[in-house]
Order: sequence, then C-alpha cells, then structure tokens
Amino acid sequence: MRQRKIMSMISGLTLAAGMLLAAPAAHADEAPTPPAEFGTDWHDPVTAAPPVTTPGTRTCRVTLAAARFRDFTPYKGSYTPPKECGTRWNKVVLRLEGTVKGRQYDRLGHLAVGGVEILRTSTPEPSPDGIAWSVEKDVTRYRETLSRPQPVEMLIGNVVNETYTGVIDVRVTLTFHTAQGGVRPAANTPDRVLPLTGATLTTPRNTERILAEVYATGSGGGCEEFWYLTVPDAAPYSCKATDGPYREVRISVDGKLAGIAAPFPHVWTGGWSNPFLWYVTPAPRAFDVQPIVYDLTPFAALLNDGLAHRIEVSVAGVPAGQSGWSVPANVLLWQDEGRAVVTGALDRHESGTPRNSSVHTPGSPDRVDTTGGHTLTVAGHLNTSHGRVATTVTRTVGHSSTHRWGADENPDALTARWTDDETVTVGRTATRTHRAYVMDGEITVSADNRLRTVLTVGGRASVDVVRAGERLSWSRLDDTYTGDAAFTLGVPREERHAVGTSTERYRRYGSDGCYDRSLTTVQGTLVEDLRRC
Repeated sequence: MRQRKIMSMISGLTLAAGMLLAAPAAHADEAPTPPAEFGTDWHDPVTAAPPVTTPGTRTCRVTLAAARFRDFTPYKGSYTPPKECGTRWNKVVLRLEGTVKGRQYDRLGHLAVGGVEILRTSTPEPSPDGIAWSVEKDVTRYRETLSRPQPVEMLIGNVVNETYTGVIDVRVTLTFHTAQGGVRPAANTPDRVLPLTGATLTTPRNTERILAEVYATGSGGGCEEFWYLTVPDAAPYSCKATDGPYREVRISVDGKLAGIAAPFPHVWTGGWSNPFLWYVTPAPRAFDVQPIVYDLTPFAALLNDGLAHRIEVSVAGVPAGQSGWSVPANVLLWQDEGRAVVTGALDRHESGTPRNSSVHTPGSPDRVDTTGGHTLTVAGHLNTSHGRVATTVTRTVGHSSTHRWGADENPDALTARWTDDETVTVGRTATRTHRAYVMDGEITVSADNRLRTVLTVGGRASVDVVRAGERLSWSRLDDTYTGDAAFTLGVPREERHAVGTSTERYRRYGSDGCYDRSLTTVQGTLVEDLRRC
C-alpha cells in the first residue's frame, strides 16, 4: 500500500451477540436484483444461525434493559422475576432489539444481572438511512440468578460527535417459558452461579460439579484485537508480540493450572479493514460471544473446605504490560442435596510443556510461520451421597498459521487454524469434543487505491457421548462465513463505489436432528436464503 500500512488501518476501522434473527426466507424465484454497488441503505443484519427452540407453553416477558447509548455511561436498572410464571421454567430466552442510523463504528457491549454476565455482544455498523437488528440467546443456565430480584447493568460504549452520529438504541427482554402440560422444568441447570469479580471465591461445601465460563475477547482497537496477525519483535510489521500470535486462555485455582483453551478468532463488523464485508452478515459469534467453558470438577474437593480460593483467568502470549483482552467469568456450581460436605481429592495433575514456535522468514513477501500447543490432564474424585464419582478432564489445544505481507503491508494475508480437543470422563461416560477454528484471508490495495478484502472465517465442532464403548449421542456443527468486498480509499462515502458479496452457511446435525441454512448477499442485498433440512 502506498505510504500506508494496512494493519494501522485495521486498528482505526474497528473497535469492539444466541442468534441474530432473520427476515423471512426469500424463495429462489423471488430473489431481489442487487444494485451495482452499495447505496445509502442495505438489508438489516441477519445470520444463518437457528432460533432458540421453545416448548410452546405459557410465557411471561420482562424488560431487562432499555437504553440509548451515546457515551460510556452504563445503564443501571433492576430486575424482578415475573410472579405469574413461578420459577419452574423450561426455557428462558433473552432478546436484544437494536436500532442505529448515521455513521458509527462497531462497539462492544455486555449485560450483567446480579453481577453475572449473561450476554457479551458487538454491534453492526449502520447505514445512513438506519438499520434494525435483533439477537436471541438461551439463558436458561442462569435460572438460579434469574429466580430472584437483581440489579442490572448494561453498557455498549459509544462515541457520538459531529462525525460519528449513530446513537445505539437497544431494548432487552427475557421471555420465560413455563413447565406445564407434561413439559418438565429445564434439567441440569446449576444450583448457583457466581460471578468472578474479585481475587477470591468461596463455594458451597457440598459442591459436586463445577464449570467456569469465560467470555474471552481480544478487543479495544489495539493490536490484541487482531492478535492472530501479531509477529515476533524482530519482524518488520506494525503489530508486535514478543512470542508471536500464539494465544491460550488459561484458568487457575490457587495458582495451579486448571484449564486451557484456544480463543475464537472474533472479527467485529469493521474488521479486516472492510466494513462492507459485514453490513448484512456478521462474522460467526460477532453478535453472540460464546463463552469458553472449563470443567473444574476435579478441583471441587479442594474448593469444598469452606475457605476462599483464588480462581484467576489469564491469556498466555500477550506481551507483558499490554492490555487488550477482556475475560469476564462466571462459576457454575451443582450441589449435592444429600450431603452437607462433599469430600474427595485432586488425584492427578499433568501439564505438558507449552509449545510455541514463531519463525520469521524475510523476503518479498515477509513471512511468519507459527505452530504451538499445550496439553493438560486433571483428575479427581468426590464422595457424594450417591457414591464415589471420579472425573478426568483432558484438553489439548493447537495453533498453526502462516502470515505473509509485502512492502507497506500490502498485500497482507493470513492462513490459520486452531484446534481445541477435550475429553471429560465421569465414571464410565466420556464426552469427547473436538473444536476447530479457521481463518483464511487477504487484504490488498491496488494502484488506483481500491482496497479489497477476501476472507473465510468460521468454527467447527463435533461432540460424542460414549459409555462403555456405546455412543449415546452425537452432534456436528459447522458455521462458516466467506466474503469478498472492495471500495476506494480516501474519498467521500458516495465516491467509494463499494461492492461486496458474502455467504454464511450454518450446519448442525446429529442424534437430535438437522438444521442447515445458508445466506448469500450481494451489495447489501439478501439474494438467497436457503434451507436444506
């Protein structure tokens, strides 16, 4: 790029939501004709993800928050559960409805009830004429928090001035689906949900299962928002990290490593230098940041002593003293009703040596090849009212990427893959989960100052539940986005002559059925909405 570095532009174009609801499907013979280029308005944001399934029973609705965000002042309110629906809920669904018009960056947001974060989201970038969007999320697992009055806090940090005019107007509701007519209350929801807000945490002494969830995002407009593009200090690139782009989200108990995970490569709606990629279809998870989940049950016996313990979350690979990661966390607890105190022990703790190799090869283009990984196995047992229960958790994470860039970082390209394999064995039952995240993209700027971004990003997952060699259930998931967009740099909006296409396909199938939907857009027009199941 002439006299300009692409990564610097990426940082300037972006800051930092579960299902984004769609318009009714367009049949093939009704597909609209797209314009030759982007205009001043486009289709409201939509994703291919499925709606939250509900039982069809009587419902109650509560408004959780309603605010117009124009700065960094949080909304603060209160929540009271609906008396007419009791607390025997089959499903609780959160719905965010938003509108914004004018000019605005994408912005990060979060919503907490009683200190428990129940939604982390980002926002779409608006058209001059204005857009509306809505997001749904199953929040049934927070049943215990929602069963009593709580304070509510929500923030979508925003800047409104003469240039950035978009005020973000949102309303969040909870819909409670009752258990009646043969429909049972939601099973296996935690008895307690504790936000990890301080340095220590004290758990009930009869805890028999512990999960931690961490809403981990690299964000804030700096280099850690694009951590996967960082390079070792010796390489000539605008975003540096001492050991390169390898990142690992870790959780520890009293200083002992308790869980590891590969972070998802989130892309917000101004990401990769090109908002025209995302105006209609955001990247996977952009509007519903899914938490990383760790099974900490092997540590339950240690935590059940009634004392305060340190549970800490960190991101390995971030240069010392550098900010840019947000890692809010909740601890979900299940209690043994038949015991006042559940005893046991941590029986095994084996942490492999973390691997991280990031090699710079000078040339035209410059190149950084990175490989990394880590393995952790922890095992423990508990003496519960229903017998001795042993839990073993093994998790292996991996990273492989190639980053290539030319003079002035033009072109700038990345091909990357992350894996996160986990096996949780409880007694004779094993749950085996394989996760893979992919990113393959390139930014180029032509001699006539046309910036073009081509990008594929997505995630895949497979889950198998096996007991004594017999598969009890299974599922497969693939949510992949591909886009190609271009516009002219350094000119007024009406002279950008922007064009762009995008496709998202969300496929989920297994022992519980099938869902398969794909969306295709051209110049901001939704031209195909195809369902295959």
